[in-house]
Amino acid sequence: MTEDVASTGRGRGGMSQQRRRRVRLEISREAARLFWAQGVARTSGDQIAEAVGLSTRTIWRHFRSKESCAEPVVAQSVEWELANLRSWPLHRSLEEHFATEAQRLVSEISPSGQADAGLGVKMIRLAETEPALRTAWLMACDQVEHELAAVIAARLGLEPDDLQVRLHAAAAAAALRVVNEYVGAGLLDGTDPQKLGDENFAFVADAVRTATGGAVGDPVHTDEAAEPDGSAAGRQE
Repeated sequence: MTEDVASTGRGRGGMSQQRRRRVRLEISREAARLFWAQGVARTSGDQIAEAVGLSTRTIWRHFRSKESCAEPVVAQSVEWELANLRSWPLHRSLEEHFATEAQRLVSEISPSGQADAGLGVKMIRLAETEPALRTAWLMACDQVEHELAAVIAARLGLEPDDLQVRLHAAAAAAALRVVNEYVGAGLLDGTDPQKLGDENFAFVADAVRTATGGAVGDPVHTDEAAEPDGSAAGRQE
């Protein structure tokens, strides 16, 4: 990346929002690589800027601190989960949905996507001892909880701000956080992935079901169970 960040006349500082997100993610990737290689304390804003090919001043226009540079990569680490939760059809169990989406992920994920996932796992691991990175991770988990509330509300026929929905969302989000931390740590320690869980992510669905006392995870049987796009899925017996 070079210092030439073309102005489009849109968004903050004349930069389009899409371009801004792209620049922030590239900075985040390089910062994460440096944090993992040499530690957060030994990494400076100047080093991050040099790695990306931008001025240090530009780095601080995009991020409030060097630690916050990790936030886009950490947020990316839960995006697959969020996308799957948003698209979870009422007529499918969470196990069935994850199995389908896992197969799609394997066939469609790009090399850059794989690299981002690896960096996200590393930042989550560093978050165990780095409070600023822990904040970034918990912010991402909070987003998962927020979106889970909408998903659970739709499945239970309640409002997202219903106390029962919020309690289930908080419990499920906590379960997903622990699973992510457990699996990520295991992978970085060289544990056989098959010993961490099954390839269809049924263990993740089990964690959600357990955390919510069985309230979330099963198919919802209705006469016209709607798909996320609004189309009817039909009754599942």
